[in-house]
Amino acid sequence: MQQQSRRGLLKNAAKAAAAVTGGAMLTQTATAQVSGKLEKKSYPVKPSSDQSPAAPPLFSSAVSYGNLLFLAGVGAHFQGTIEEHTKHVLDELEKNLIGAGSSMEKVLKVNVYLNDINDWAKMNTVYAGRWGKVPPVRTTIAAAGGIPGNSLVEMDLIAYI
Repeated sequence: MQQQSRRGLLKNAAKAAAAVTGGAMLTQTATAQVSGKLEKKSYPVKPSSDQSPAAPPLFSSAVSYGNLLFLAGVGAHFQGTIEEHTKHVLDELEKNLIGAGSSMEKVLKVNVYLNDINDWAKMNTVYAGRWGKVPPVRTTIAAAGGIPGNSLVEMDLIAYI
């Protein structure tokens, strides 16, 4: 039996891991990155009421790069409870994901920004179960100084298409 080099073992392990985890898509992305074929695609944001329609947008609501989709933060800018705000934010994120060709099941990472860390448990009651069998990786913080627009919660995410 011929002994494999360390590099050969690592290559074979990486190939096996990619095949097991559906990494063919990741391998394809990595190959495209090396060859320079990936393009950044932006989904424009509607101007806010205080921004002139002729002014350039401040940010994109969604940007895709290869098979990755980055959604900007979504808040709930109305009077309501943390549960109502959380449901609204998740519903809006889901609409944005579907509009970009993705879904809640394809979300990889979520950042949750709470106006008050004491709302963490109540937010979780609405958040749980929205992501399919495998929930995404998540970071939750209480934003110092609050969330713009008086939202009780804001979320942004990374998904794949």
